[in-house]
Amino acid sequence: MKNTRIEKDSMGELEVPETALYQAQTQRAINNFPVSGLTMPASFIQALAYIKYAAAQTNAELGYLDAERAIAIEKACEQLIDGKHLEQFPVDVFQTGSGTSSNMNTNEVIASLASQQTNLNINPNDHINMGQSSNDVIPSAIQISSAITAYFNLLPAIEHLTQSLDKKSAEIGHIVKTGRTHLMDAMPVTFAQTLAAWKSQIQNARLGIMQSLEHVTNIAQGGTAVGTGINADPKFSAKFANNLSAAAGISFKPSNNFFYNIGSQDVIVTLSGHLKVLAIAYMKLANDLRWMNSGPLAGLGEIELEALQPGSSIMPGKVNPVIPEATAMVSAQVIGNDATITVAGQSGNFELNVMLPVVAYNILQSIELLSNISYLMADKAISSFVVKESNINQALTKNPILVTALNPVIGYLKAAEIAKKAYKLGQPIIDIAEQETDLSRDELIKLLDPKKLTEGGISNTN
Repeated sequence: MKNTRIEKDSMGELEVPETALYQAQTQRAINNFPVSGLTMPASFIQALAYIKYAAAQTNAELGYLDAERAIAIEKACEQLIDGKHLEQFPVDVFQTGSGTSSNMNTNEVIASLASQQTNLNINPNDHINMGQSSNDVIPSAIQISSAITAYFNLLPAIEHLTQSLDKKSAEIGHIVKTGRTHLMDAMPVTFAQTLAAWKSQIQNARLGIMQSLEHVTNIAQGGTAVGTGINADPKFSAKFANNLSAAAGISFKPSNNFFYNIGSQDVIVTLSGHLKVLAIAYMKLANDLRWMNSGPLAGLGEIELEALQPGSSIMPGKVNPVIPEATAMVSAQVIGNDATITVAGQSGNFELNVMLPVVAYNILQSIELLSNISYLMADKAISSFVVKESNINQALTKNPILVTALNPVIGYLKAAEIAKKAYKLGQPIIDIAEQETDLSRDELIKLLDPKKLTEGGISNTN
């Protein structure tokens, strides 16, 4: 390294870039973990800054930290909360399993900023980390960052998508289309029923996310090294939670068992599982859109998605369903992230989970991906697709499965004969049924009305 300075820690001296805000322990982590080039997400750094902010405020209120240092620390934290100095957090995701390197990276950066602003001696361990341990800071930061990004980003994004589905249903919900099971023609459904099914999947996933967030906001801060609260005032955790809640705009509470939050990642495993449920719902929606859009001549051709970009570098005029494809890839990534979080959640060894950084990275990536794709699906797929009614109506009139409505009148076996004949001859089911039964044309029109068949019940000639 050129233009370096010498920093000291408990292990000795180390060269650090001259302009770096971080100090020796961060540099050791940079040297030790040149693994992936992936660094901790910005939302995680923001959560660490919220912790240091609330801790300084709390320690000052309890009389352990002088007001001048506390104010300086709070001002430094505000810069990180505002997204500044992210380049000062270069530690790889694949580091020590407790996340100590990221905690000390944060402590050192805040100490440097606070010292520069005041000319006071502000120590990363003694002042910034007062009443804390990496072992309660990092689990708390995972939960705090997950809660903030879920409440402020993901849940509004899901709501935007469901509102888009409602609006689209109001526009096209009355249109009847061929239903499909096993990708084969089945009884008719309306677009309102199709869109309502998508919405229900998404809403149920959202409900699971919201229920899991009730536990995510119960945090470990105050448990310090192993959950006993050593070196933290007994009043610290409650005051800290109040100060954090005021700063972050979300209600946080101390966990009723610090050992649980430090030794396990069950709350994040649960949240991730519900994110996976949402990803599966999005995969279903994306695949349905792709099938309905397939064609335009040799596929189902029921809808036409908005044309967003050329679809081929060799086939002129080709347009592909790029937003549903991106959605499917997001879903696959979230499902993969959940598998990683599940494995990491099993690595609670006695009083500490030791895969915390990778848990943080994956849960926050899942939340970010699902948030972003929700808006894209709403605005560039659901809101803008158009229905190709002529294709839909042509398929409906020739759909032999409509004969199912005649089962109560003529029996299953006779209905099956009529369906097979209609398939073989390629004729509308109503024409074959008129030839093969004693039912009049008017009676058949009533019995085989596709719109009426979407309403359920038992057909009869009365």
